Amino acid sequence: MPTLATTTVPPPANPLIPVGGFRVESIDLLRGLVMIFMALDHVRDYFHSGAMLYDPTDLTQTNTFLFFTRWITHYCAPVFMFLSGTSAYLVGMRKGKKALSRFLFTRGIWLIILEFTVVNFGWYFNFPPPSIDFLVIWALGFSMVVLAGLIYLPLPWIIGIGLLMVFGHNLLDPVDVPGSGIDAVLWSLFHKSNFFQYTDVTVFVGYPIIPWIGVMALGYCLGKLYEGSVSPDKRKKILLVLGSAAIALFIVIRFINIYGDPSPWETQSSSHFTFLSFLNVSKYPPSLLYILMTLGPGLIILALTENSRSWLSERIKVIGRVPMFYYLVHLYLIHLAAMFATYLCGHKPYDMVLTVWVAFEPKLKGYGFSLGVAYAVWAVLIVILYFLCKKYDQYKRSHREWWLSYL
Repeated sequence: MPTLATTTVPPPANPLIPVGGFRVESIDLLRGLVMIFMALDHVRDYFHSGAMLYDPTDLTQTNTFLFFTRWITHYCAPVFMFLSGTSAYLVGMRKGKKALSRFLFTRGIWLIILEFTVVNFGWYFNFPPPSIDFLVIWALGFSMVVLAGLIYLPLPWIIGIGLLMVFGHNLLDPVDVPGSGIDAVLWSLFHKSNFFQYTDVTVFVGYPIIPWIGVMALGYCLGKLYEGSVSPDKRKKILLVLGSAAIALFIVIRFINIYGDPSPWETQSSSHFTFLSFLNVSKYPPSLLYILMTLGPGLIILALTENSRSWLSERIKVIGRVPMFYYLVHLYLIHLAAMFATYLCGHKPYDMVLTVWVAFEPKLKGYGFSLGVAYAVWAVLIVILYFLCKKYDQYKRSHREWWLSYL
């Protein structure tokens, strides 16, 4: 999922700074890690025989392995959104607020356009698509447009606005705007996920923007920790405290079971499944508990990986440095692979066109593989994506064309 470049002016005292530029490599590492898990969720959608026949987090039908296959991918969107804000702060340190605001606005508009053209085509392989989907790229782009204005406020104000959106948006859960008129669509775009069926097209709002704007705003404020005046030890301590506090708040608020998520946890037939119910929070829209559960560990990973230089981490960073390229390519690669798999299963490859989730297509009856096969496909595709990302990263590092900052 796309984020801004994390380049800024190198303060001489900061040991993170290489000669000729500055990247917060722990941000690249965390972003690359969650992008890898994102691909797992999309591979499962296209290859697993049980995809969309039932919700992997439906405790009446799922198993533990399938539950956590879906659950681990919950970390992707909030971490992407949060780190996009942090990266924006770092860009602003180099370019200044005026240039940053202009860049956020234009890139946000660009991402929204991409959502309804290139991204939608990648899901359906048809244009115009049978469904207009407001998904993560739309939310990312709209949040950038809003952040383009927010950055002119004092940092405490931005923190307050972000916290209000994240902690307070669940107060709006009881509000419902029925029907399919413009008022219902607008309410859905801002807060409540929904499907709208019209004569010729379906509209699906999966990512209402109020909580996502708050997540990006808070990520922007975190960028303050990466200024040269903050020592690595102090930054690590603050990140650990913030991450631990988020996890502790998640546990306490979830245990109280009154506020923070529209789906309360319930006692199940076993303590094991009761624990799964405790973790089973709402993503559409992202509840307060969902955000705490995902960003808390993300902050801890940022704290612990600042100096990571292992063979594996260096390769994950490659993916994290070219997020938009990865996101676009992974959609097309997974969909093309699914068309080939359809052929191997005795169906027509065209049967996988106009299709996002295989169980919605009667013509694909009998198609699908075990979860183990889906994992194997995921592993192979990640290797292919790594080498493609490496090539593009090398090109991006050796060229300075303006359009590269938008891809």
